[in-house]
Amino acid sequence: MARHAVPLTRIALGIIFTWFGALKFFPQLSPAVDLAGRTIERLSGGRIGPPLSIYILASWEVLIGLGLLAGRFLRVTLFLLFVQMAGTLLPLVFFPAETFSRFPYAPTLEGQYIIKNLVLIGAALVVGTTVRGTTVLAPSSGAGPKP
Repeated sequence: MARHAVPLTRIALGIIFTWFGALKFFPQLSPAVDLAGRTIERLSGGRIGPPLSIYILASWEVLIGLGLLAGRFLRVTLFLLFVQMAGTLLPLVFFPAETFSRFPYAPTLEGQYIIKNLVLIGAALVVGTTVRGTTVLAPSSGAGPKP
C-alpha cells in the first residue's frame, strides 16, 4: 500500500477536481454554483459577478485536476489547490444561515459539502509530502525498534 497510496491519492484528487470543475462549466449540473458565485462576488467586493466567477472557478479547478493527473508542476498545482480550498471554506463564514441549520454543530447539506473538503486538504498535504522527492515508507511490522 505504501508504494501506491500517494500516486493513487494524487490521481483520485485529480479526477475529483477535473470532474467537479468541468461540471461548473454547465451551471445547471453543479449544485455548488450558486453559493460559490456569491462567495466570489462577496470576496471580490462585487467586482466579479457570479457568471464570470464560476467560469474562472471551473477553469481553476480543471487546471488543478489536470496538474494532479499529469503529476507535473505539483508545487504550483498544490498552491492553486490550497488557495481554492481556502475559498471553499469561506461560505461557512459568509453565509452561516445557509451552511448551518444550528451553528456551529449542525451543517446543512451545503455545509457538509464544504466541510468534507477537509479530507481533500488532508489528501493534498499527503501528496505534497512527495513533491521534493521524499518517499513515504511503510512502518516496520512488529512492536518497537529492531536490533
